[in-house]
Amino acid sequence: MSINRREFMILSAAVAAGCAANQPVHLQPTSFDAGPASDYNGDGVYTQFRDQGFFIIRRNGKLTALSSICTHRGCKVTELPDTSYHCKCHGSNYDPSGKVTHGPAIHDLPELPTSIDANGRLIIGATAA
Repeated sequence: MSINRREFMILSAAVAAGCAANQPVHLQPTSFDAGPASDYNGDGVYTQFRDQGFFIIRRNGKLTALSSICTHRGCKVTELPDTSYHCKCHGSNYDPSGKVTHGPAIHDLPELPTSIDANGRLIIGATAA
């Protein structure tokens, strides 16, 4: 099942609201087509989906997706030059793997499930928290 950008934004807002309240959010499984996996050949952080709610990360040849939504109050985090993440709203910091290094956030950035479909496209999933 695929969702469009608008549906993904609504889904991201629901996750952010649950995180802001420090309550789990129960979601229906959904997915987002991030394009050909071959677009992410080099190691690094791909930020083009930050506003949609996630970063794509390639480390040592492995593709992962990390939420770009701060777990404190739902603001968007930005990637720093050292590949850590910072939330300008309240000052939370996360290491390159999304673990909190400085609060007020108390929860790590969630990693989203990824897969490559039969057509070689990178699929990002959002599942129940």
